Amino acid sequence: MKLQLQKLMAGENLSIEEMKEAAEFLFTGEASDSEAGALLGLLALKGETADEIAGLVQAIREKSVPIKSVRGSVMDNCGTGGDGSKSFNISTASAFVIAGAGIKIAKHGNRSVSSQTGSADVLEQLGVSLECTPEQTEELLEENNIAFLFAPYVHPGMKQVMKVRKDLRVPTIFNLIGPLTNPIELDTQLMGIYRRDKLQLMGSVLQRLGRKRAVVVNGAGHMDELSLAGENHLVILDEGGLHSVTLTPEEAGLPTYSLEEIAGGDAERNARIMMSILNGDNGPFRDTVLLNAGVGIFANGKADTIQEGIQYAKESIDSGAALSKLEFLIKKSNRLERGVV
Repeated sequence: MKLQLQKLMAGENLSIEEMKEAAEFLFTGEASDSEAGALLGLLALKGETADEIAGLVQAIREKSVPIKSVRGSVMDNCGTGGDGSKSFNISTASAFVIAGAGIKIAKHGNRSVSSQTGSADVLEQLGVSLECTPEQTEELLEENNIAFLFAPYVHPGMKQVMKVRKDLRVPTIFNLIGPLTNPIELDTQLMGIYRRDKLQLMGSVLQRLGRKRAVVVNGAGHMDELSLAGENHLVILDEGGLHSVTLTPEEAGLPTYSLEEIAGGDAERNARIMMSILNGDNGPFRDTVLLNAGVGIFANGKADTIQEGIQYAKESIDSGAALSKLEFLIKKSNRLERGVV
C-alpha cells in the first residue's frame, strides 16, 4: 500500500488495479489502522475517481459470498442512504413492486446505519428471514423474482474496515459504494445517491462495472430516492452513454407531496406503511413508490418511458402481484431457514 499512499499524498489518482491491490491489502487484516485511515482520508480529501471506486467495488465483490447460478437478467434498486430524510423504506417497498412487474430483483441491503430503519430491519419486522444461503437465494430469485441479500452475510470481509470507518467519523468512499457491491452479476440497476454532485461520477462507475442500463438518482430535497416534493435529478446509462435529465411530479403524472408527508419511523411503523402500499391504499406513500418503482422498471428496460414504468408499477400493486412477492418471500425464506423444502 506504500505506493498508493505516496501517490495519493502527491494528489495523484490511482488506477483500478492499484485501488484493487490496496483494497485487498485492507481486507486481509494486515493493514494497520493508521494505513487504512490514511488511505480513506486521502481519497476523500482528493476526491474519489470512477476508477478508484470501481477498483474498490471489484475487490469487495471478489471477496463476497459467491451467488453465481442465477438465470436471466437481474437488477437491484438499492440506495446509498445518508440523506437524513427520515423517509419510510421506499426502495424496499419498490423492490416488491418491480418484482411484481415481472423483473428479477436481488435486493441488497443492511440494518439501519444513518436512517431510522434499514431494509433488513423492516423486512425482519414483516417476518422475512435474513439467513439464506447462496443456493437458497438463487432458489428464491428463480421462484419469486426477488430475494434479499443481507450485506453482513454476503460481505464477511468488510468487518476488517468497520473500526477505522467508525473512528474517522467522516464520510468516506465506503459511504458511496454499498449499492455497487451486490455479489450477483447485475445487468441493470436503479441507484439512489445522497450527493447530487456525484451523479455523473456514479454513472461512470456503473459503466466500468459493465451495466447494460442504469439510472442514478438524487431526489428533490437531496434524497437518495426519487421524491414527489419537486425536481429530481437523474443520470441515465444506456447503450454505453450517459445523459442527465430532470423529472418533476407533473412530468411523471403524479401529485406533489412534501417530504414530511412521506416520513417513516421505526421498523414497526415502516412495516405498516409497506403493507398499506402493497394492499392498495392511496396517498403519498403509494405515489412515491409508484415513482421509484416506475423509474426502476424503466432502468431495467421493460418500459420504454418512465410514465410507462409507472403504469406497470400500478398494475403490479393493483393486481396483488407485488403483495404476493412479499408473502412468498416471508413463507419461503422461513421454510428454507428451517431446512424445509
